[in-house]
This record gives sequence, structure tokens and C-alpha cells, in this order.
Amino acid sequence: MQQLNRVWKVLSDLWRPPPNLQVDQWADRYRKLSTESSAEAGQWRTDRVPFQREIMQVINDPSVEEIVFIKSAQVGATEILLNTIGYYIDQEPSTILCIQPSLSMAQAFSKDRLAPMLRDTPNLKGKVKDPRSRDAENTTLHKKYAGGHITMVGANSASGLASRPIRILLCDEVDRYPPSAGSEGDPILLGRKRTTTFWNRKIIMTSTPTIKGLSRIEKAYEESDKRTYQVPCPECNQKQELKWQNITWLENQPETAALSCQHCGSVIPESKKQFMLQNGEWVAQNPSAKKVGFHISELYSPFRTWVELVEDFLEAKKSPELLQTFINTTLGETWEEQGEEVAAEGLMAKCEQYNHEVVPNEVAVLTAGIDTQKDRLEIQVIGWAENQEAWVVEYKIIWGNPATKEVWQELDAYLKEVFTKEDGSKLTIACTAIDSGGHHTDQVYAYCRGRNQRRIFAIKGSNQANKPIASRPTFVGRRRTALYSIGTDTAKEFIHARLKDEDTNLIHFPNTVDDEYFKQLTAEKKISKFVRGRKTVVWKQTRERNEALDTFVYGLAALHILQPDFKALIGKKEAREPQIQPQKPDYLNRRRRLMRRKQSNFVTSWKD
Repeated sequence: MQQLNRVWKVLSDLWRPPPNLQVDQWADRYRKLSTESSAEAGQWRTDRVPFQREIMQVINDPSVEEIVFIKSAQVGATEILLNTIGYYIDQEPSTILCIQPSLSMAQAFSKDRLAPMLRDTPNLKGKVKDPRSRDAENTTLHKKYAGGHITMVGANSASGLASRPIRILLCDEVDRYPPSAGSEGDPILLGRKRTTTFWNRKIIMTSTPTIKGLSRIEKAYEESDKRTYQVPCPECNQKQELKWQNITWLENQPETAALSCQHCGSVIPESKKQFMLQNGEWVAQNPSAKKVGFHISELYSPFRTWVELVEDFLEAKKSPELLQTFINTTLGETWEEQGEEVAAEGLMAKCEQYNHEVVPNEVAVLTAGIDTQKDRLEIQVIGWAENQEAWVVEYKIIWGNPATKEVWQELDAYLKEVFTKEDGSKLTIACTAIDSGGHHTDQVYAYCRGRNQRRIFAIKGSNQANKPIASRPTFVGRRRTALYSIGTDTAKEFIHARLKDEDTNLIHFPNTVDDEYFKQLTAEKKISKFVRGRKTVVWKQTRERNEALDTFVYGLAALHILQPDFKALIGKKEAREPQIQPQKPDYLNRRRRLMRRKQSNFVTSWKD
């Protein structure tokens, strides 16, 4: 009978359902911190970092699908992801995809963070086989367990993000992801597609932010309910978010650092921080949003003192690069470059009453600049007059995959269109520049090849300082396609100067462009930074989309390739393409000699 009872107890333990725990409760009960990955090895205690509790609890909320965590360093974001992985392996086996910025970082995460947790947490030990067990289903980056598996990939690997249904998607340090996983597109979007078949999916994004306007995590946080951790003042009990501007210290004495209450002005010493953290709460700034978002800075970290942060700040003030690192990694905020820029708002008011259907009489020649994207071509047609005065004539998007011939056929038909001026005379696009440096380089070369007579050329941008807007072409590939190198920084300087000039209006805009066009046109600003000890002027994007600026640069480059003689064009009203008198480059004769065969001159063939 006693032996039967023992057997019954063993069977009862096997059949007993696991306790109904949340992620934070599971971590407090089972998670063990390893010596090689934590300064405080041993049992996990959420109360040590109390602001983490609600972040983990939300993961178990069935009404929440997406969680965003914008944060500084030293606040335990990676540990939260590890607790989440441990919970789903032990309590609710599921398929998990963990995306790291690169393949090497995915391998480091698996070896240095995940493996120690699996080894030292008793409830996980043995559930995932050791990769050294020669089991093909368990490797460094792919581990199976009863009821699921976890895969770790780099955001730069398209193959790792495909072909696997995933319920739990963990995206770590998303601001360090490349814009595209190979040629497949946005890595987060690719990962998100893997979760579409699960009604109970979870998508968790964490990152230290980077540049304002370009930060993925900032954009995701702005779309969330934007929770901040509000802590009470020990004196007046009013709750507030810990902000850097409320940290005070005596000049050149960082050891005097303390918090000034924004309500009562009381000076709060560091010794009160743990009390404030224990009694804090998350407060949503945008409670109607579906996404849940959290923001926390190193001011809350129990592992860093305010004195240390002030010392870091005083050191960071010595250079813009160090200050950016402080803003990003200590305050968990985006960095806004200080530099010369043009406000988009004022340009909308400059729109004039014309459009592509009736081109202003002042326009003597038309050029087109084309940008290739993975799902479209963006085209800007610009009219030019003497002194390179410009009229934006039309902005057009051709939707479709540029890998297909239909898109290029539609482009070809568009570039043959005839534009009518106010006086009834006709213009066609005299020169076209197509960017080959981004998506679909081979398709761009294939399209431009054989179209030299129509002045349709492939270009590639270069940000080398003082480089000419259009240099002499090189000839690439077996078929010797003409490729022009473009000084993009020089072109942007030209455009930027004219947009800023309030006295003369040398760039005209039609009434068909919208606010988004001007935001893209002004999406970069000029800043000064030190590169290898030398002060250098560079152009920095301030928002993700800048195709209007790029296509304007390419249209300007097409004008410099064309080199029209505007004096010869003034007054011509024939209903045909203007007579172009380009400068004859001497490299063409040299090219004839090198090729040792007679060939047509695609530059001088522009003449009638």
C-alpha cells in the first residue's frame, strides 16, 4: 500500500497542471541569475527593479498584442526578454522568434545570455537539449523543446526571417536594425508576418533610441499609450516622472547631485530613490491607443547613482558624439542634430497656380530624376531656365515591383510623354537620371542600356565633399552601360541654399504637391561633426522618407549631364524638343581610341 501511494504521488505530480503564473511571478519563483551575466547572481527579485513588474505582467494580458519598450541602458530590458523566453518554455510552450540586429549578435545572445539561464534555472534545465548533443534540431540559433522552439536570427538575414510560423516575436535593439533584410524589406515587418496565423500572438519591441525622426522605437512608442513611471516625492507625496532637468548639483561638484521635486521644490537625496521606485506606478499618456508602450531612463536604475550620471554628463558635454551617446543610452531619448535646416511649413505657402498640364512659358528644358524602391518608382519632372531656375512640373509614383518588366514599360511610356507650355509649344523630357545605388541595380542598368540616344542614364550617388554634381561617366558591366557619379552633397547644398533664400524665388512649386512632399524635400539638414579629428560637414536625415529630395537631386544631376545652352533656347517656340548645345567632353575621343572601333557619340547625337 505504501508503495502504491508513492506511485500515485509521482503520477499526481506528473498530471498536476502548472501553477497559473504571470511572467513576473514565474521569474520571482524560478529564475536564477548566472554569475557570468549578472552582477547580482542568484534568485531573481522583481522588487529590486520594481518598474519592470508591470512590463512583464502586460505580456500575459490577453487584450494586449504589441508592447513597446523605449529605454536607456542598465534598466534590465534584456532580462525581461529572457524572463519571457523562460516563461514560455516552462509554462506555456510556444514558438518564439528573437531578432537581434545582426547574426553575430544573435549568436552572442544565445551563448552569453540564453545558455546560462537554461543551465542555471532548475525549471528549464533539461527542457532544451545542449547543442553539443549532436541533435540536429538543437543548435546555437535554433532550440527545440516540448511544444515549441526558439529561433534567434539577425535582422540582416532574410532567410532567417522567413518560412516559420511564430507566436511570440521578440525584437531587441530595433534601432540598430538595417533598413532591409537583404532585398526582402523591413525585418520587423517580415517577422510580424510570421505571427499572422496566431490569434494570441505577442510582439515585443525594445531598444535604446537613436536619431529623432529616424528612430524605429520612437515611432512605435508614439503610436502606443505612452506609459511613464511616476514616483512620489517623499515630502509632498505628489507623483512625477524623473527627468534630467530636475537633477541639480553645485557647479563642478557632481557629488552634490540630487533631485528637485517639480511640485514642491524639495531637494531629494539619492538615498530616497528606492522608496520612490517601490511606490511608483505606470501612467498612460495616451490611454486610448491599442499598443502598450513604456519609457524609462537610467535615472530610475538601482545600479547607477545620480552622481555617476552627472559625472558622465559633464564628460559628455565635451563633444557632440559623447553627448549623443549620453542622451540615447542614459536618458533613453532620441538625439536631435543641431544644424542648418529648412522648415517644411513655410514652403507650402509658396505653391503657385500651375501644374503639369500647362507648363509655365519660362521653362526651356525638362529633366527627370527617378528613385527606385522595392515596390515602386518615384519620378520628379523639373523644368529649368537660365540661371538654373527650377519649376517642379510633376511628381509621379509608378507602383509595382521594379523586378518586373511591366513597371519599366510604364516608365518608358511616361518618359515619352509630351508636355504643353502656356503658349502651346511642346516639350519632352530631355534627360533622365535613374538611381542605381539602391534597389534593383541590375534592372536599372538593363533599362538604361540602349537608351543613350534618349539621354536616359544610370547614376550612383557619392557624398564626397565638393564633388561635381555630375562627373564624367564610367562604363560598367559586360555591356558597358554608362554610369554617372553624382555629388549628392554638392547638389543638396545647391537645393538647400535656394530653399533658404527668401529674397529670390528660384525654385517654384505647383499646386499639385502636398505637405508630405515638402516634408520629404526638407528631410535632411546640414551638420558639423568630427571625423578622425577633423571637422566635417555632413547631411543627416531627420525623418525616414526623403524621396522628394533624392529625386530633385537626380533631376538636377540630369541637367548637369545635359549641359544645355539656355541662351540658344530662349525664344524658341517650335513644337518639338529644344535644340541642345552641350559641351563636347574630350573623353569621348579617348574612348573611341580605346575601343578601336567606330561608335556613335550619344552626347553629340542630341543635336538635330
